[in-house]
Amino acid sequence: MKFFPRIPRISRSVAACFAGVLAYMGVSVPAAAADAYPAKPITIVVPYSAGGASDIQVRVISQQLSTILRQPIIVDNRAGASGAIGAAFVARAVPDGYTLLYPNNGLLIAALLNKSAGYDPLKDLAPISTVTTMPMVLVVNKSMPANNLREFFAYAKGHPNTLNYATAGPASYGNLATHLLSQAAGLSMTQVPYRGEANTTMSVRSGEAQVLFTSPSATMMGQVNAGSLKLLGVASAGRSEVAPNAQPINEVLPGFKSEIWFGLMAPAKTPQPVIDKLNQAVQQVLKDPGIRAKLLANAAVAQPSTPQAFDKLLRAEHAQFAEIIRKHNITAD
Repeated sequence: MKFFPRIPRISRSVAACFAGVLAYMGVSVPAAAADAYPAKPITIVVPYSAGGASDIQVRVISQQLSTILRQPIIVDNRAGASGAIGAAFVARAVPDGYTLLYPNNGLLIAALLNKSAGYDPLKDLAPISTVTTMPMVLVVNKSMPANNLREFFAYAKGHPNTLNYATAGPASYGNLATHLLSQAAGLSMTQVPYRGEANTTMSVRSGEAQVLFTSPSATMMGQVNAGSLKLLGVASAGRSEVAPNAQPINEVLPGFKSEIWFGLMAPAKTPQPVIDKLNQAVQQVLKDPGIRAKLLANAAVAQPSTPQAFDKLLRAEHAQFAEIIRKHNITAD
């Protein structure tokens, strides 16, 4: 009778580690190896300061994401350089699914404006899913002789270069989005940059600036409800839960949409089965009515997607932002 030596079973943690090494070397990882994922805590890097929209959203979804994946979720705030520091950190991380990024549109803008940002958003990071969107809203000073979108566009066209629009800076998403709106509507307005969104709202209330195209906030909506500001439109694809009484801008400018998205990404070369497992987990989390309600309370609409749809969005916006930055000679602050 022959005896064969017993081959020891490989532990889940060892298998996961081996899969990560193979992925880092560019070797494809079979689905069976990715089944061991996740075998340890997952870190989600928020490339902005604690307390901001990105940070709040991650903390809303992290507990249930942890329950689904059966591993702790660690939120790591790595702010600086308009989000580039955190993005570059994740881009250089081992592509094993244990270090993820929670960016927004600023991921693209920061890399376009800073050639030494340390990452290429289309090559160094792999999209997993969008998580939420925050539609831009158009608000104006209460003395503006326009009470709806058509009246505003007509007035602005008839008074070129006389209206000031407030932004949080030349390199902000709000500035780029206002250029896109002006381009679509044929407007010519003057930018007045401020530090921070709160200052932009107050400037339009005081009349220092007359127009603001921005994401909604509790402060701004409070001013709208008090009659200190006029809310004319929302830049979502249709009526938005964030501003249900606002007319969609695309009813006047067909096809126009402008939203701040937030999503989940991994280092490039992360195994596809790992990407798919994370995508499924995000989809499951965002089906929860309680989670959706908490996000909406912070002006964000739950908006999951496939990795492919997220990739398409990234590439389309990258090209769009690159053209606006070139055309208007926009530079980093």
